[in-house]
Amino acid sequence: MEEKNLVYRYDGSFRGILCCVYEIYTQKEFPAQILEEDDPATLYPEKWVKTDEAHARRVWRSLPKKLGKRGTQMVRDGYWTCLPDKALTLCRFIARGYQAGPQVVDMLADETVNQLNQALQYLYNETHLFQGFVRFSISGHVMTAAITPRNRVLPLLKDHFFQRYPEEYFLLYDKTHREALIHQPGKGKLIPMEQFIPNPPDEEEQAYRAMWKQFYDTIAIRERENPKCRMSHLPKRYWGDMTEFQEMPVRSHGEKKSSVLQGSTPQPLPKGR
Repeated sequence: MEEKNLVYRYDGSFRGILCCVYEIYTQKEFPAQILEEDDPATLYPEKWVKTDEAHARRVWRSLPKKLGKRGTQMVRDGYWTCLPDKALTLCRFIARGYQAGPQVVDMLADETVNQLNQALQYLYNETHLFQGFVRFSISGHVMTAAITPRNRVLPLLKDHFFQRYPEEYFLLYDKTHREALIHQPGKGKLIPMEQFIPNPPDEEEQAYRAMWKQFYDTIAIRERENPKCRMSHLPKRYWGDMTEFQEMPVRSHGEKKSSVLQGSTPQPLPKGR
């Protein structure tokens, strides 16, 4: 298929990418670039690819037959990656799969397949790390947390946290992509959210944060401190959203400590912590 000096523009959705595949095969042309609606202009002539549900469904149904189960999953998850030129790479991968069949997933010598595979490994690794690095706070009866991922990890974190906290109300906000995972007992969903400003921590929440920091500092062995090893297991870019690395508010003179910290026996954590 001939590659032309042409730019496709689409609405940024996954269905929009599938419609770009449909356009490529019906028009027998392959664009030099595929850009989202708000991306900067180029010197190439441009074509707007409308998202059509029927066209997207037709391409989606073809993927398991042509690419197999694993190849289809790579396309689906590839949409959540932060891969540069993601739409163009996915369209090229699908085109390779249409030609080579399910074995396309093992063609790592192919530049397109290798790029997508590396992006997916980065996505899966980041998703795994956030399963342990998310720090929820209690605000009223709702658990809230904010993260700053590079990939769109919330769709892949959804099942993990829904199963972990099935009876809780919680909100997990992605500051990078401005979307939130919200849950209440029995149901949950992913929604766009332009901004999320959590309520200031009350006295009890501050006390629990202080205990968590104290625990983190207490288990450290100063004589065996190894900053490089710590950063390999806990990359520094995650620290900004983690309770144990945040500064605690300073109490005013004469302010009493929370009753949660008083006494030799800590109070039980609230449900869901």
